[in-house]
Amino acid sequence: MSAEPPTSNGPGPALELLVHGVGGATPEGMLGDPRTVRISGDDKAAVFRRADDVHAESDPARRDGEPVPEAYCWSNLTSGNSARALWLLLLPFMVANLAHWMRPRARGRARTMRLYGALVRLVALSLTVLMTAAACEVALDLVAWQCAGATGCTEGRSWLGFLAADRGGWWSQPGRRLALAALIPAALVGLLWYLSHRTWSAYESQRPPTGADVPDGGTGPADDQGPEREPEVEEETGHEPGDHEEEDDYEDGGHAPRTGRPAPVLRPALGRPGFWYGRRHVARLRAAHTAAGLLTVAGAVTLATSRHDRSADDAGLLALWGRALEAGLVLGLTTVVWVVFRRGRTERRFDARADRTAVTALPGAALTLLALSLLYAARPRPDWVSGGVLPGTAVFGLLALAQSGLALALAVVAVVLQRRARHARSVLGGLGGPAVTVLACALGGVMTGGTAQWAADRLDGSGTPGADGSVPAPPTLLSWQASVIPVLLVLLLVPVLALLLRTWLTARRLAPEVEAEYEAAESGWTTPGAARLGDSGWRPDAIRTRTIARVRAAAGITDTAPLAVGVVAAATVVLGAVAVAGAWRCGDVPGRAFHGGFPEAVAETAQSLGSWLIGAGAIFFVAWGRRAYRDPSARRTIGILWDVGTFWPRAAHPFAPPCYAERAVPDLTWRMCTWTESTRHRGGRLVISGHSQGSVLAAAAVWQLPPEVRGRVALLTYGSPLERLYGRWFPAYFGPEALALLRDEVHCWSNLHRRTDPIGGPVLVAAGVRPAPDRPALKDPLAYGRSVRHPLPEPVLGHSDYQADPEFAAVRGELLRLIPGLPRQPGPAAERSGRGRVTPARADRPGRAG
Repeated sequence: MSAEPPTSNGPGPALELLVHGVGGATPEGMLGDPRTVRISGDDKAAVFRRADDVHAESDPARRDGEPVPEAYCWSNLTSGNSARALWLLLLPFMVANLAHWMRPRARGRARTMRLYGALVRLVALSLTVLMTAAACEVALDLVAWQCAGATGCTEGRSWLGFLAADRGGWWSQPGRRLALAALIPAALVGLLWYLSHRTWSAYESQRPPTGADVPDGGTGPADDQGPEREPEVEEETGHEPGDHEEEDDYEDGGHAPRTGRPAPVLRPALGRPGFWYGRRHVARLRAAHTAAGLLTVAGAVTLATSRHDRSADDAGLLALWGRALEAGLVLGLTTVVWVVFRRGRTERRFDARADRTAVTALPGAALTLLALSLLYAARPRPDWVSGGVLPGTAVFGLLALAQSGLALALAVVAVVLQRRARHARSVLGGLGGPAVTVLACALGGVMTGGTAQWAADRLDGSGTPGADGSVPAPPTLLSWQASVIPVLLVLLLVPVLALLLRTWLTARRLAPEVEAEYEAAESGWTTPGAARLGDSGWRPDAIRTRTIARVRAAAGITDTAPLAVGVVAAATVVLGAVAVAGAWRCGDVPGRAFHGGFPEAVAETAQSLGSWLIGAGAIFFVAWGRRAYRDPSARRTIGILWDVGTFWPRAAHPFAPPCYAERAVPDLTWRMCTWTESTRHRGGRLVISGHSQGSVLAAAAVWQLPPEVRGRVALLTYGSPLERLYGRWFPAYFGPEALALLRDEVHCWSNLHRRTDPIGGPVLVAAGVRPAPDRPALKDPLAYGRSVRHPLPEPVLGHSDYQADPEFAAVRGELLRLIPGLPRQPGPAAERSGRGRVTPARADRPGRAG
């Protein structure tokens, strides 16, 4: 495998691959030129160059040694299409999916890590059932059962006339009203299935360039043949210096076994061939969640109907039909829970197989049960009269208890993993995942209760639904949950005020340091405080000093914000338990559970205010989504939320917004591989430059590179949340060990940050095989006051415009000088012989290429 001697006729072509951050960016702004050309990609994500640089590599005299800038724009993956506004309705699903990736990193805890993932998937399944139950509550209970069965409610509503019980029409019987209304939540489940399937075809089903040569069927025993096995370690016949032999935790558990064979070449989690290919897992979850939603609708219809038949004297065959349907529903839900609990993601190989028929047939079987339930409910029952709330609404209380139990179990598992991991900077002592899980359930509860309260308000007219005993009224538990929202908001003021006070005190403490720092810099002294007024015309400005100090102090809120998340999560658990206990103990809404005096006044106020707040929240979501649907600027604002929340694959909830990184990371990996391949005979050099979220994409793409390419790539990150956010919230994937491995595997890495940046920060990786990536914090603003060089006040840039700092160009030039360049081959002869060839399709097999 020897290569031809490299030629030495000056530096080879250099490429700077720019990756923007959240909020979107234009290629013209990234490249600083209004004339840009798309050289690869489509309307969602593409690579652009300046018009003058399209063929820069073919001209040796052009920019020889100076990098050709190339911009990768991916913002349309999250905010381009107007349909992205509908993703707001999927917010609880997205938050639950984030909790899956927040587990602490722990070796040797295979079963514990599997249990963590299974618990999060069960919480996600409960959210699907909750959202479907909310749709059933509105359509079946409030409209078809309560309102259509009350004379006063249907008056003045012509659209409900054909369902009115007092008009004696064919649809006036309760069972038929329920059967017709059930089509609405069933259609909602179908819409979620359609959206998930469409995005699954566009994201998860796209084969990544790395690992694509692995045939369908994988490289090991089938996952669903027997119990899960410890992950296999890919054994190589040799390794180059810099390869690390260490135990690495896998998503589906376990650690690399030690054998007597040659040292295994291990990759971090984000470098595994199957990490960005979730086709099989998402398809499995989609089938299970779709079946769960349809079974929820079928259960709402069947329970009410079978309850009436059991109480009737002449039901006979109908009662038997109802019991058979109930048994089928129990069997179906048990199967769904087993499918979700049993199997997680497969990442250690490129898995393009399909699941067994027992899994893929779940939606069809559930749809069949739903159809039988609707036929069963539509049978004539002339003596059946609807009254009160729809039987089966106790499911909301059961779901609340189930979610609380799952969150508690998840917290215990996280504590066990954290004690083994001992990651000091993990948020909330390793409890970030359980806290976020609670917030996901709270969001689901708010959306559920808000929808029910809003619909009841529209049907009930004036007053608070359920407060005066009128119909229609939502279930008692939803009224109790709405009543605790004002209390939660009051409790939320405590951490908010604490953060504001801390920021103010920190700003006062930083003011003298800011003055001393700029005094020394602008007076030419190297020691702060050594200069004196008048030495160079420098003058302190109290307002300017306070402004800089305040921005620096506010940037530190990011590091203390997890405490507020923990307080809100803990308060949510306690208040949720109070709501469940109050609803079950009193059996009435809060406004009527207390009699006389101050407690009754407080309860009525909390219920009225909570009902208004939760209804307003539902309206806000709808209005915001409608505005984003029509207004591209508002859609870009919401896109920032998706930029952060949808980086991770859909490991817990298939109805969550799709993972854009499953498109962006393979794009970047493929571009780096093909460019280095095309310029290898001329000693090409490459630096990938990522800002903010773009630095996370850049790091993930570098981990997917073959070792021989990764070792000749320079990484430049700035305003990067790699450690400050991702390392603390997702320690298993961006913790200290993973970042240290990245430092040693790329040829060189520099990280730029500012103390005024609320998002980016140092990566806190010490020197190892390679130097430490962190550079000294950049000055922000560049100048304290006006001067000959800076006649206008310099702005405080914070998280933006890092490239405006002169240090940026200096660091980039230094990285390019450090790269030795790929070995220069004679060109056509080498290509014909295959020597030194880097094949992106084999990038999942380290050490084989070249």
